[in-house]
Amino acid sequence: MKKRKIGKFTAIGFAVLILLVVAILLSNGLRRSSRIVLPDTTQPEEDPSASEGGGGTAVMPVTVTPQTVQLAIESLHRPASYRRTITAERLWSGGSGTTRTTVAVSGGWTRTDAAPDGQQVRHTLTDGQTTYIWYGSQSEVYRCAAGDISADEEQGIPTYEDVLALPVSQIEKADYRSLSGVNCIYVETGEDDDGYVMRYWVSVDTGLLAAAEWLQNGTTIYRMGAPSLDASGPTAADFTLPDGTVLTEPE
Repeated sequence: MKKRKIGKFTAIGFAVLILLVVAILLSNGLRRSSRIVLPDTTQPEEDPSASEGGGGTAVMPVTVTPQTVQLAIESLHRPASYRRTITAERLWSGGSGTTRTTVAVSGGWTRTDAAPDGQQVRHTLTDGQTTYIWYGSQSEVYRCAAGDISADEEQGIPTYEDVLALPVSQIEKADYRSLSGVNCIYVETGEDDDGYVMRYWVSVDTGLLAAAEWLQNGTTIYRMGAPSLDASGPTAADFTLPDGTVLTEPE
């Protein structure tokens, strides 16, 4: 009886030891990982338009290929009013920098509040014609013509227009993939002469870029993620200047 008990306790102790080792390895791995985690790009999701036995309802009936993906993305529509937070990370040898940007859109106006690591927040409000800029809690506002800087560019991220501008010959992969439960159209370019590869996830539900990743010679140098919208949506405060001027009311 004692031998059985000893053997049982030894087995339990050994199992606990294995769990501790695994926990330590996972902890070290998590500390080394980047702050923005993107899904695996090696395995495409099953085309959601295909249902077993043909009895299901097609969610996305368009088959996406490198030749058709731009038409599929072009058919998507962005919401007229929304609010979301974008996390963009730039990586270089020996370091990285992260910017969190809150974006509010309504009535043709776009508000961005960009907070780079260790720097004060940069606020912008633009309707594509006029742009207002101020920093932190300052009351002084700089007003200028928007010029060639679009509302999307104020967000500091690529957009699906970048995908539409790609020559078809540069698109190597295109299919449907899930990103944090969000159905997306995935696009990946082939490596160009400078070693760059671009990856994009465009939300089927919102038509917005949900994630992106840029690599150079196989090393990630940029990634961004904004898979979901803020359920509360924009408010009048998002489109109000420091002096109290309300530029638009949320739709």
